[in-house]
Amino acid sequence: MHQDNNTEITFHHEYDREASRKEVVKITVILSVITLIELALGFWLYKSPGMSSFMVTLVKGVILILMLAKAFYIVAYFMHLKHELRNMIMTIVVPLLLFVWFIIAFLADGNSYKNLKNTYDPYHKEQSQKKVEKAEHGSKETDTKVGH
Repeated sequence: MHQDNNTEITFHHEYDREASRKEVVKITVILSVITLIELALGFWLYKSPGMSSFMVTLVKGVILILMLAKAFYIVAYFMHLKHELRNMIMTIVVPLLLFVWFIIAFLADGNSYKNLKNTYDPYHKEQSQKKVEKAEHGSKETDTKVGH
């Protein structure tokens, strides 16, 4: 930064186009390799139906970690957050983490409701286990239901 006598501030910024190009190529290759690994794991998971539940969970966990790594690279380099100020990064990352936490909390709450609804609402269980008799075609019951 340089200040002249007339209090005008001028900024001198050098831009290395070759280094920037190399960085973009490097990140693109990293993202491509991560994507290929994810695809290979996904196809392996799909083609191996006899896998143990522990192994399936492990492979899904690895895929999830790779997805998070890709998200980090995309946000850091292609959304230019790597070169931003720490406060600017926190204004984006903290709400994002809260949003992810909300999604996980709502999914857990919905799953809990699904599993416990028969315990606290016996009427629902009673109604869900009733067999509905099928009315014969052309009977008065089906005619009145259709609106004839």
